[in-house]
Amino acid sequence: MVRIYKKNFFNILKIVSLLKKGKVGVIPTDTVYGISGKVPDTEKLIFKIKGRIPEKAFIQLIAKKKDISNYTDTIIPNSILKHWPGPLTIIVKLKSSEKSVAFRCPADRWLRILLNFCKFPLYSTSVNRTGSELKTNIKDIVSEFSNELDFIVDSGELNNLPSTIVDLTGKEPKVLRQGIIKID
Repeated sequence: MVRIYKKNFFNILKIVSLLKKGKVGVIPTDTVYGISGKVPDTEKLIFKIKGRIPEKAFIQLIAKKKDISNYTDTIIPNSILKHWPGPLTIIVKLKSSEKSVAFRCPADRWLRILLNFCKFPLYSTSVNRTGSELKTNIKDIVSEFSNELDFIVDSGELNNLPSTIVDLTGKEPKVLRQGIIKID
């Protein structure tokens, strides 16, 4: 049975413990609810839950904007990095690799504290089946996903725009999705 936790500081360590054990759950972000789990341990399970093809990778959430330097040598322009923490996803090439990954440092203080305690990034992908409408309230999330998740963190109705996505893998920054933050 799925465990439901209220989003409060008393539950952070319980949720961190579950994530460290490789459990998958729904966590509120500063934009929408996300299906989340430990990178890289839970990737296959999250693909299965979403019904998503492996070629479309998940966003990885990090605790602090300086953490991005642990994963990439890409120089991120200050005009873009100034939006972190916030609803901005940045796609960069990994160090010593041609593989690209999308990172986000969320504005939500509770989530950044949780990430800091985890000491690893978390996958985050919208709560819906691939091709289906986004789930924004806990009742709908429980109804659809309770048999596949280990926990759900309840933060009430989340009906925000998704994050803006900027690809920094080419010569010039390219906006792939215009979300809450406007990038020209």
